[in-house]
Amino acid sequence: MKIIDAHHHIWRQSDLPWLLGPSQPRIFGEYDAIKRDYPIEEFLDDIAGTGVEKSVYVQANWAPNWAADEVAWVQETADRTGWPHAIVGYCDMTVPDARPALDKLAKHPLMRGIRQQFHWHENAQYRFAKTPDLCRDANVQRNIGYLADYDWSFDLQVFADQMEGAAELAEACPKVTFVLQHAGMLEDLSDDGRATWKAQMRKLAKQENVVSKLSAFGTFIHRNDDAHIERILHDTIAIFGAKRCLYGSNFPIEKLWTSYAKLVGSFLKAASDLSAGRQKAIFYDTAKRVYRL
Repeated sequence: MKIIDAHHHIWRQSDLPWLLGPSQPRIFGEYDAIKRDYPIEEFLDDIAGTGVEKSVYVQANWAPNWAADEVAWVQETADRTGWPHAIVGYCDMTVPDARPALDKLAKHPLMRGIRQQFHWHENAQYRFAKTPDLCRDANVQRNIGYLADYDWSFDLQVFADQMEGAAELAEACPKVTFVLQHAGMLEDLSDDGRATWKAQMRKLAKQENVVSKLSAFGTFIHRNDDAHIERILHDTIAIFGAKRCLYGSNFPIEKLWTSYAKLVGSFLKAASDLSAGRQKAIFYDTAKRVYRL
């Protein structure tokens, strides 16, 4: 099967503040094994033989003032190697006017979208944003609305209890496609937690300009688990439909506990009971459409 990996990272250790110094608690656990360069050449070795034909680079939290440098470096990498095929960069959408920063990023032909992580959690280890309701912020909504002028998407990263605000954001920006990161980051695997996640996902899915990325399912369990992947994949597809779902590896984060071949194999196995058309949508067509590949 032809596959598009709609979420991966490459990096140089020296450019990522969160990789430097002693390990700090992270959602994905201890990460000394990836506190090093992860160049495109290693990614290509990792995906060899898996059917991946194209990939989308998603910003890797370089220092915020280096956002333009990050995109420039990835664009140079693509010019040199042919990979990746699209870039999702970073821009601070909380400022009064993000357009000057967006204009700098727009100089690079592979730019397709922006990610700023809005996820907030009562558990400080799971918290990234400073406040839980950035989706409802007037500056944020206005700046994300500007992305339509660039024909860019917004990679939306929130937890279940933030999805009502996320739905309001999507409604306020109807010309922007929102890509829900990691299928809404299900972290409470209790029956009540799953029920809450499903209910909030249904609210968000009512906004037809939102699609869901099937990625990073090992984030909170720190392993590659076939049954876990199958359950989240099927629950998400039941809510969004296959044509609004796309696969992403979140490599090299998931390399902490698995190989690329095992990871994509688990996703293909999870989707194996779906029709050929639905599988093609999940693993190729949706990403191709959303990121204009």
